[in-house]
Amino acid sequence: MMVREGFSVLLNAQQDIEVVGEAVDGREAVAKVRELRPDVVLMDIRMPEMNGIEATREIVAADAGARVLVLTTFDLDEYVYQALRAGASGFLLKDASARQLAEGVRVVASGDALLAPSVTRRLITEFARAAPVRRGPAGPVGAVQVEELTDRETEVLVLIAQGLSNAEIADRLVVAESTIKTHVSRVLVKLGLRDRTQAAVYAYESRLVTPS
Repeated sequence: MMVREGFSVLLNAQQDIEVVGEAVDGREAVAKVRELRPDVVLMDIRMPEMNGIEATREIVAADAGARVLVLTTFDLDEYVYQALRAGASGFLLKDASARQLAEGVRVVASGDALLAPSVTRRLITEFARAAPVRRGPAGPVGAVQVEELTDRETEVLVLIAQGLSNAEIADRLVVAESTIKTHVSRVLVKLGLRDRTQAAVYAYESRLVTPS
């Protein structure tokens, strides 16, 4: 409770952020989201009644518009990858500074995903090793959708999975950042994904990118 209250105080101190509610467990979190319809939900993984993974899955499935930012104690928490697959838009460590916490909320609220290359790339790579290749009648699930991407869109998807930001991808491909934003949007639409985090997970799970 002290950690939750501490986060609330830190965020309420920001001029552009308002904490509209708090929940003591996953089940209450789902109910609060339905009632209050926040833009961003800071979700703990380990909670009583309903854990953060199940709560994230229900919130995303309800399509209430709330984006989930997972909080974890360890940067390689075994449950974080499951939360990303459930639809979370990214994650932060609980020891993040006040500035990092506020910026994380802003990034997710803006519709982007919190993909910190130094941490998230390691996490996705680690758990992608054990992730089974999901197959359908015609091979790996998602193969048809990947074929619908242009060569440049596929290239952008691979770089997203490697943890690069739009600016870094633009530098790598020597194009304008606005062009990369357009490519990212098209990739998400074609593959039916919510954000960059799901795109990165998708790239690994479809084996478009393989762990090194």
